[in-house]
Amino acid sequence: MHPSIHPLLSNPQQLSGKRNKIVSAAEAVRLINDGDTVATGGFIGIGFAENIAVAIEQRFLGADPQSPAGSPRNLTLTYAAGQGDGKERGLNHFGHEGLVARVIGGHWGLVPKLQQLAVSNRIEAYNLPQGIITHLFRDIAAGKPGLLSHVGLGTFVDPRHGGGKINAITKKDLVELMLIDGQEYLFYKTFPINVGIIRGTTADPDGNITMEKEALTLEAQVIAMAAHNSGGLVIVQVERIAERSTLNSRQVKIPGILVDCVVVAEKPEYQMQTFIEPYNAAFAGEIRVPMSAIPAMELSERKIIARRAALELKPNNIVNLGIGMPEGIANVAAEEKIIDLMTLTAEPGVVGGIPAGGLSFGAATNAEAIIDQPAQFDFYDGGGLDLAFLGLAQADAHGNLNVSRFGPRLAGAGGFINISQNAKKVVFVGTFTAGQLAVAVLRWRPENCQGGRNEEIRLPRRTPHIQRRIRLQAPPAGALHYRALRFPSDRRRTRTDRDRSRCRSGARHSGADGFPAGDQPRSENDGCTHFPRAGVWHARSHAGATARTALHL
Repeated sequence: MHPSIHPLLSNPQQLSGKRNKIVSAAEAVRLINDGDTVATGGFIGIGFAENIAVAIEQRFLGADPQSPAGSPRNLTLTYAAGQGDGKERGLNHFGHEGLVARVIGGHWGLVPKLQQLAVSNRIEAYNLPQGIITHLFRDIAAGKPGLLSHVGLGTFVDPRHGGGKINAITKKDLVELMLIDGQEYLFYKTFPINVGIIRGTTADPDGNITMEKEALTLEAQVIAMAAHNSGGLVIVQVERIAERSTLNSRQVKIPGILVDCVVVAEKPEYQMQTFIEPYNAAFAGEIRVPMSAIPAMELSERKIIARRAALELKPNNIVNLGIGMPEGIANVAAEEKIIDLMTLTAEPGVVGGIPAGGLSFGAATNAEAIIDQPAQFDFYDGGGLDLAFLGLAQADAHGNLNVSRFGPRLAGAGGFINISQNAKKVVFVGTFTAGQLAVAVLRWRPENCQGGRNEEIRLPRRTPHIQRRIRLQAPPAGALHYRALRFPSDRRRTRTDRDRSRCRSGARHSGADGFPAGDQPRSENDGCTHFPRAGVWHARSHAGATARTALHL
């Protein structure tokens, strides 16, 4: 008898080795077909495959001589976190009519070109919670029919209030209300992913991917798995190529079995760590930097509000800082040397350290750990947060908040719904002024120099009870010391400084929140109103002007 030979060994072509998966960006995007559902990973600019997005745009506009103009077209684009710089980069490359037919996004604020298509009814558009979309990628990978969650109940995502649909031409329901054991839940339907587009740092010819220079790992792995298990295509952009079988297996984040195409970034600006940082070793965990290397915030209304918000921090708190004004709280905590007393987190996956701001938001200096974004939202949705600081756009006296859409602007909810519905305590911060607010701190007193355009609230030049509220003459126990806003001890105080600014009837608040009794008017009959549930401070001065500030919940 002749010894049996495995069929693989009987084919000489199989003996030549594995397929090399390294291709150009143009070659990779030619594999995308009209009508495909495309999932992209990224958080602002972190982990976003800019080179691939540029190549898709160029192919659609006819810059690829091997592909006809107008292709691919009618794509369904789905993504979790905002991916863009508010101008041209990121998912703004997809902002062409005909290129996309439907967008399912968690945050729209940084993609104005897609916004315009959505608000003008030129594409179907949905806004679902950021954490929900990251979990949908995971459930698509697992072949599940959908995701059951309490997140979104009672919001615009609830099918009783719109089901996350953004405009009139969006008809298909992606969310259903379900009753299980008498408890309401939302069921978010899964859908196949035809193309997954993600980014890493190093790849080998087999498609194994490491992420050692990335500030975040995000949902890259689950997008790759969702696309692969849907029978789709996975394209990964990287900075460099390693020899086959030389990558440390413990550092491989995305195994080559999930990857079809590897694209090496053609320009350095396509592989920036964030949209403003080419590479920061502290964001990648390569080094730890001294706290003294982190510059303090400039004294402004943002710092004043951040300092007041920081008074809500307690030892051993696990805290989330939202995008925008809450970013300053990390800087204040570092400046006051209390950053080590609690753990700050951000929704894309950083734990500990000092979360960055601006277009680097999502990264963190000196992070203790970086986990995947779906896992971070598991922790958030399960009630793991002690405290969250979130920004706001609109609020009413009952505590109803809008951060998603105002006027022609479509910002989207991002992680706001996941966080606000599940954190044990939430603090909303904002100036409560719409438009061009200018603030100066003169003689240690915050004064409004210019009211906002179309503002609902105007802060008079002298509103002593609000000034004292910011200055904290009698702060709660354990409060931060307000050096920057304290009157110098050697300056003679004026009558205005001493004025308790009580309401005309002499009504006095209990002072239970740590502020001096008498500084807080409490009833409409006294000419003042306090809305504790909304976190809104509202008062009519004796001159009839209106003052309002959003200093605490």
